Amino acid sequence: MESYQRALDYLYGFINFEHKSLDRYQAAKIDVDRPRRLLALLGDPHRRFPSLHIAGTKGKGSVAAMSAACLRLAGLRVGLYTSPHLREFRERIRILTLDDADGRISEEAFVETMARVRPAVEQTPGITWFEIVTALAFDTFAAAGVDIAVVEVGLGGRLDATNVLLPDVAVITSLSLDHTQLLGNTLAEIAFEKGGIIKTGVPVVVAPQQPEALATLEGIAAERGAPLVAVGRDWRYEVTRPGEQQVVIAAGGPAQTFIPPGTAFPVGLRGRHQADNAAVALAALERARTRFPGLTVADMQRGLATVAWPGRLQTLQSGPGRPTVLVDSAHNDDSAAKLVAALREEYAYDRLVLLFGAPEDKNVAGMLARLLPLADEVIMTTANHPRSATPEQLAALAHDLGHTATITHSVAEGLETALAAAGPGDLVCATGSIIVVGDLLNHWDTLQSDARSYG
Repeated sequence: MESYQRALDYLYGFINFEHKSLDRYQAAKIDVDRPRRLLALLGDPHRRFPSLHIAGTKGKGSVAAMSAACLRLAGLRVGLYTSPHLREFRERIRILTLDDADGRISEEAFVETMARVRPAVEQTPGITWFEIVTALAFDTFAAAGVDIAVVEVGLGGRLDATNVLLPDVAVITSLSLDHTQLLGNTLAEIAFEKGGIIKTGVPVVVAPQQPEALATLEGIAAERGAPLVAVGRDWRYEVTRPGEQQVVIAAGGPAQTFIPPGTAFPVGLRGRHQADNAAVALAALERARTRFPGLTVADMQRGLATVAWPGRLQTLQSGPGRPTVLVDSAHNDDSAAKLVAALREEYAYDRLVLLFGAPEDKNVAGMLARLLPLADEVIMTTANHPRSATPEQLAALAHDLGHTATITHSVAEGLETALAAAGPGDLVCATGSIIVVGDLLNHWDTLQSDARSYG
């Protein structure tokens, strides 16, 4: 059998737009029929399971993880496809069961699936990395006989490889300005691309949106006869914090029939935005329940309370006598604002040491304008990724905003510099990119295995 590394090397030999940016996201550049041709050669595995299909600017991964956790606890075999990965490729393709909450595919399963898919790949000229990975995921789910797949869009929606699905429910999470060079410079343009996953007659659940974005999504849904539920309007909820854990309270409404008004759902992930994401997941699961009547309110309560989604307000270290270490994969202006809100509302610390690295094609200045006012010390770094901004570029932006930054040339160096600068009551927050967070988590494991201590 071919080795896992050789199978990965083969896959990474194809053009990967996660590493090499598209110059324009349009049908003239992207052959939307190409993934269909590849899947047809594989016997259309994507037609052999029901699905939830999730697009959005922020929160789609969290909503996917929450939905999958709830479905798993109902005793279902759940395929989960997300991107990008934090630390290793197999995080993207998971099969969750009652006995396996992690569910990432084994190296052996990946090699076997790659061997099955490879002949079809070689019969599909021009196929790209993400299109192949999507086919790998769908083939894996079909072969495993999943009861349902929860699928996160890669980029946009309308032209995304995952849009071959005819889902049971489509979900659009929070929309904001991101990938503007590809998706458009207005919320309406971005909503048009994300709303491309809305299918004729298929229910669509929409997170709270700005009026411009909501109007566009409602227009698409009306054209396609897709029943639309706007969370916060049709599916109403409240957020409370009776103790350490925030709670979503189902408040009722015409689109809320299965979950009794007043039902409380503790949310395990931190940040008010995660409570909003939880409400979206609940609304989507309500729409999907017609296919899975065994899914109960108790399953959803347990799923939301226990879901794990690394890299999102994840605490690596806390406690007396040492600094708190926190990572968050905020990577645009809106997610930086949500991180700032969480830091202000949910964390107590003496000083904030900000460790920051970001792709050069993001609104880095906008992110820094949000984050820098909270920081007592700023350390710039860069991830091992071709789209990463240099620490010198980031430091210059900080200077323009009135802040001085220390330059480090790797995430490992940045982390050790931040830890050395932080006192016992301080908070080290690493953010700016999911790649930075992934690199940091890998280095953190190295530090722990070396039994090194700080603070």
